[in-house]
Amino acid sequence: MTTTIDKNVALMRRAYQCMESGDLDTAQELLTENFIANVPGVAEPLHGREVWRMGSKIMLDAFPDLKIEVQDMFGAGDKVTVLVNFRGTHLGTFQEFEATGRTVSYRSVEVYRFEGDRIAEEWVAPDLLSLMQQIAPTTTSH
Repeated sequence: MTTTIDKNVALMRRAYQCMESGDLDTAQELLTENFIANVPGVAEPLHGREVWRMGSKIMLDAFPDLKIEVQDMFGAGDKVTVLVNFRGTHLGTFQEFEATGRTVSYRSVEVYRFEGDRIAEEWVAPDLLSLMQQIAPTTTSH
């Protein structure tokens, strides 16, 4: 018998697959209309599917070959927690950094809350320091 937790985990895997393949339309349909994003560095939660889509597009524009490796995923109640590794080639501008052509890899711990058969809210904690160190210009000493 499939539990609600199993369904939520399967839905989360599908969302990651859609993002990795660049199918943002399908991924966006997996979110509630009033989706809430809790992101580091932003004092208040962000609202709406478009917020998620913009963030995903920024990542895919900067790292078009983005690969998403789920290292661990488990659910409890209406939430699913994921330890995920992102890997890709820096081929587009990301924040203030122009494309470097470097291959990068960084981890994120993410928690998702579900309402019915949709993702309603996310809390993401990507290791942005590691990512920025990998794409920052290197300095040479003379």
